[in-house]
Amino acid sequence: MMIPLEVQRVSGIDWYEESVLEQDVWRLSLVTYGTCVYWVKGEKQIIEKGEVLLIPAGVPYYGKNIPTITHTQMMVLWTEDKTMGLSVLERGEALRLKPGSYELIHERMKAIFQQWKERPAYYATMIGALLIEVLIYLSREFDRGVIPPETHRHVERMKRYIERHYQEKVTKVELGEEIAKSPNYAALLFKHVTGQTISQYLHAQRMKRATYLLTESQLTVQEIAEYLGYQDLSYFYRIYKREIGSVPSDLLQERPRMI
Repeated sequence: MMIPLEVQRVSGIDWYEESVLEQDVWRLSLVTYGTCVYWVKGEKQIIEKGEVLLIPAGVPYYGKNIPTITHTQMMVLWTEDKTMGLSVLERGEALRLKPGSYELIHERMKAIFQQWKERPAYYATMIGALLIEVLIYLSREFDRGVIPPETHRHVERMKRYIERHYQEKVTKVELGEEIAKSPNYAALLFKHVTGQTISQYLHAQRMKRATYLLTESQLTVQEIAEYLGYQDLSYFYRIYKREIGSVPSDLLQERPRMI
């Protein structure tokens, strides 16, 4: 069982942390913006956006901002009874990894932070479950091996294409053309690296923007659905509930009031 001890979202240009983890305490960081630096057992690790650093129990470390460079990272400390067979925990060494499933991991880390901040009933159990998901994603990628830089570049180009055209229907044909590969290769590569299909990633990007529009705009739910490319309002509701866990109308009360 994973037992959370601390969850933080670190940001700014004056962060510094030094510690020796206890024999049963682990630490995981996900850098979501900028760059920072760690020394783990005296070895320097420059961690950039999109990378994770897993520090095992009992390992000395310290980390700090690079001067004049801001960064943001999400961090969780936890203790556990056993490793549950996850390869990233069984290796017993610090792990720096740039996961292809960054978006999935980032969403779980945000949910962990929200649970820690709000402390609803069974929050510790929920954090433990979310953390296991993160460690499973990392173990799968670690077992698979390092993703070549060229592969990362292809996938990042496809992501950027989707983020530019998220209001439209995006197909594997278009993504194949974007990276000069066949449609089937593009689709398989995208799923292999990100852990999501093209369709799943597209819906996730749309729902992020839907959440913003639901709270920050005065558009109706119908107008937001159509703006994001959904002509069927009930389908938009189903996708939103699947991705976010609530229905779109729940957020309308959080809108700023018109003066």
